[in-house]
Amino acid sequence: MKPVREPITEPSRQLNVAFEVDVVIAGGGPAGVSAAIAAAMTQKQAGQPVSVLLLESQGQLGGVWTSGLLSWIIDSENKPGILTQLYAQLDRLRDQMHEPPTLYQKGRTYDPELMKWVLEQWICGLGIKVLLHTRLAQAKLDQQQNLTHVVIESCSGRQAISGKVFIDCTGDGVLTRHAGCVCSIGSDDDPENGPRLQPMSLMAIVTGVDREQLKPYYNIGHESWAVPKQRLLTAIRDAGMEPTYTRPTLFEIYPDMFGMMVNHQYGQHPHVVDQVTDATLTARDEINRIVQALRQSGGIWRQLRLVATANQIGIRESTRPRGCYQVTLDDLVVGREHDDAICRCTFGVDVHATSKQSAGGGIEPSPVTRTLPYDIPYRALIASQVGQLLFAGRCISGDFWAHASYRVTGNAVATGEAAGCAAALSVVDQGSPRDLDFAQRLKPALDQLRQACCDDMTGTDRCGMSALAQSV
Repeated sequence: MKPVREPITEPSRQLNVAFEVDVVIAGGGPAGVSAAIAAAMTQKQAGQPVSVLLLESQGQLGGVWTSGLLSWIIDSENKPGILTQLYAQLDRLRDQMHEPPTLYQKGRTYDPELMKWVLEQWICGLGIKVLLHTRLAQAKLDQQQNLTHVVIESCSGRQAISGKVFIDCTGDGVLTRHAGCVCSIGSDDDPENGPRLQPMSLMAIVTGVDREQLKPYYNIGHESWAVPKQRLLTAIRDAGMEPTYTRPTLFEIYPDMFGMMVNHQYGQHPHVVDQVTDATLTARDEINRIVQALRQSGGIWRQLRLVATANQIGIRESTRPRGCYQVTLDDLVVGREHDDAICRCTFGVDVHATSKQSAGGGIEPSPVTRTLPYDIPYRALIASQVGQLLFAGRCISGDFWAHASYRVTGNAVATGEAAGCAAALSVVDQGSPRDLDFAQRLKPALDQLRQACCDDMTGTDRCGMSALAQSV
């Protein structure tokens, strides 16, 4: 289909302001739901009414956890707070289903359907306004370059939203790009051929397998990750298929249900809809063919069934906006600490092959021999060029190599907590996130919020989980 070269002019029109709130959060994934929860809890702690609006493009909250069927949470062990409460609720529901615990010695899997329910009940229990099936279309700044409004599009048409502080948790930096922030994406070490981009992957859920027979094919902590991945790769190849991801992975959700990642979609840009569409269609075709091939190969795979492929393809390469601090590879090498630390990352550099020929379609070697746990400072969440704008999740301020470490969802939750708390405090103080005193205001409030989530394992009114606790 050839593009039409003749441009058209959109008619000018005025938009009604459909919502006027204190904190507007774009993106309802791990960072976005955490930011919304933190903002609402902070407002309650300050004696203020909850005034938080959460915008999400998909039909459920959770982002890559739910729409993306990720099924595995990385770098969460040292992140007390919202994750502590979330895990307690998921474990409670699993126990009520009389499901045995997973065999993992480290790491965390979950049921995406339970995750949807828990997140939505938590958000609604706190009185947070949610708009699903809603996309950002525009951002409006005042003369001082402060963000004042966003324009959304949904089945209700085109509407404006007024806010006092905004948080971009879209993963792809949709709001920061609409606001005109300078952003980077990918590695710029080859300017002639454009940025190197990590591949996209579409997750799937499969059943019809038995955990005892499948033990050699997924990692439960007894051997290195590479060994079961190689066994799974061999099984797929023996079935007559060559996966685009040569370190295919299974994650146990239940003893008879597993998450599966077997594909890499190379060279596709996350900001080009044709390329994201092609990546999604190609990946779904590959997953179906691999599952069919394994089933036909017989043995432990003879009853393998594909339950679902993700609604949203997993995008590793994020927009990286310019913040008041940039997290760099050097931070990882020296294990840098900061006075305004809001999160300590422990995950190493993890760059999936940026081309089919690179690293044999697996994981590219790290540019350094070793990395150390390091801090993400609050300053990396503050937009340097646009006022009243924060970011959280994988679209914070950092370089290509650091992003390949902090992009995982355990860190997304921690940055979301900090951004949500900071946004609420900025409104209470009638100031800007840039001017918020970290030591005197943000750190005590953030510590209090995280402690409340850890102390209240019944999930009652302090955390806003009472509705869920009473419903099961």
